[in-house]
Amino acid sequence: MEEARSEKGANYQLQNNTTSSCELNWENDSENPRNWPFWYKAYIMVTVAFISTVVILNSSSYTPGLPGIEASFPGTSRTVSLLGLTTYLFGLALGNLILAPFSEIYGRRPVHLASTALFTVMIIPVALAPNLTAIMLGRFFSGFLGSASLATAPGSVNDLVSGKDRALAISCWSLGTMNAPVIGPIMGGFVFQYLGWRWIHWIVLICSGVSFVALSLSKETYAPVLLKAKRKRNQIQEGNERDDQIHWWALLRTNLSRPVSMAIFEPICLFWDIYVGIFYAVLFLCFVGFPVVFQDMRGWSPGIAGLGYIGIGVGVTLAVFAEPLFRMLIAKHPRDSVTGQISPEAYVGPVCIGGILVPIGQFWFAWTARKSIHWIVPILGSVPFGFGNCLVFIYTMSYLAGTYGIYTASAVAGMSASRYVFSGVLPIAGVKMYHVLGVNWTGTLLGCLEIFLIPIPFVFYRYGERIRRRSPLMSRLS
Repeated sequence: MEEARSEKGANYQLQNNTTSSCELNWENDSENPRNWPFWYKAYIMVTVAFISTVVILNSSSYTPGLPGIEASFPGTSRTVSLLGLTTYLFGLALGNLILAPFSEIYGRRPVHLASTALFTVMIIPVALAPNLTAIMLGRFFSGFLGSASLATAPGSVNDLVSGKDRALAISCWSLGTMNAPVIGPIMGGFVFQYLGWRWIHWIVLICSGVSFVALSLSKETYAPVLLKAKRKRNQIQEGNERDDQIHWWALLRTNLSRPVSMAIFEPICLFWDIYVGIFYAVLFLCFVGFPVVFQDMRGWSPGIAGLGYIGIGVGVTLAVFAEPLFRMLIAKHPRDSVTGQISPEAYVGPVCIGGILVPIGQFWFAWTARKSIHWIVPILGSVPFGFGNCLVFIYTMSYLAGTYGIYTASAVAGMSASRYVFSGVLPIAGVKMYHVLGVNWTGTLLGCLEIFLIPIPFVFYRYGERIRRRSPLMSRLS
């Protein structure tokens, strides 16, 4: 079903971008990205996964260097210095809404290249910043520019695989992106400890530069753009070249407004945006809570304290490697009543499991974080926390990709914007929460919030097909 929706969606997009249409045999075409050699598809997936990892790593690697920033600019409080994290996440949120839809107009490759190049350049003002204002502005614009590649990456992955392989592909892509919040504090902690906070940004810049070189060797993957180019070549060969009247402004306005309209008027997007936004915000709150637990309470150095995130990383990695088991679970889901194929709701089953595991890990960590308990116990508690979060993000992405086909980038852009806004606000409040309520009760409050959200995926698992049938956007893709 997903393959048919994607191909029909590509033809619909192609025909609506121009005043004429052209029937092309695309399914078995060698130019179809899904028919490319496995090694080249793997190369593109690894490449887009790497730049996604770098963009997210740039957010989490910032917090270990906060003491150095405060020392460099006397009079700066921890709450004020954390604004560098907030402005970066706000930049990611705004960029997802404004820049991400360009991949559905011009294709994935130009967006990846332009976004990565400008993202790399904007890291320089932060590394050389003479004051805190320069840091906040530089990080806002680097987040804004880097967001385009981050939001486009799931669409690029979706372009390359069929429905049966989508969860595995997105799982592999997310291995880096989901571990980036873990890698960032570890890398940032040791770099700050031995080289200083400015070198954190120089290392991110080097990684981003490597990403740009790798992306420059990749080809376009977006079906409507490839079909349009193929049709143009066919017209030239047949001597029937036409000058299509393309209403670029109307097209641009439609694509820019689509993520917002989908986030507001598509019930699927609305509820998943809120759900994932809260989970992601709680994950980012760890960048405030973990230093309190391991540096303030236990007296660990910044580098060693960063290793406290390993439990989350182990959980994420286990979730990725457990994909074959969840694929079996997905295969047992009832078939779609119309097509007879596995429905997108099949991907919601693992989300239900993840939504239960996250608060379990949250309570475990919160009530074993005290200094009198061995440090391994709270780190072990963060394993189900990371495992559950990874299931939520991977299979929510798979569900959106299976539901919206070529509009995956717009659906993901709206969800990403909401989660970055939530994540940008909560850590600022988290500083006060951890000092007023303490680690135990702050974790309990967050765990109760996650328990409150548990019913949402179960509702979609049971009634998601009915909701999709009533969507005007889905009626054009079915």
